[in-house]
Amino acid sequence: MIGCENLANVITIDREFVTLGQLLQMLDVVSTGGMAKAFLSEHPIYINGEQDNRRGRKLRNGDVVLIPGTGKVKIEQAL
Repeated sequence: MIGCENLANVITIDREFVTLGQLLQMLDVVSTGGMAKAFLSEHPIYINGEQDNRRGRKLRNGDVVLIPGTGKVKIEQAL
């Protein structure tokens, strides 16, 4: 995938998907779902190059998320 060579993190999930809000909590960007909602209203998040601020957005294997202050995160599903 183009643009993935400078990834800050690779997150491995053991299920089909993780939500954007859950990812922000996993990365310690926020500590609660309410904080995730506020964070997303104030910061542009890009998923696979497209801006998205839905904390319920399902992230699946191969998705790349750009988070301000954290960098790029690639989602990988455990085998």
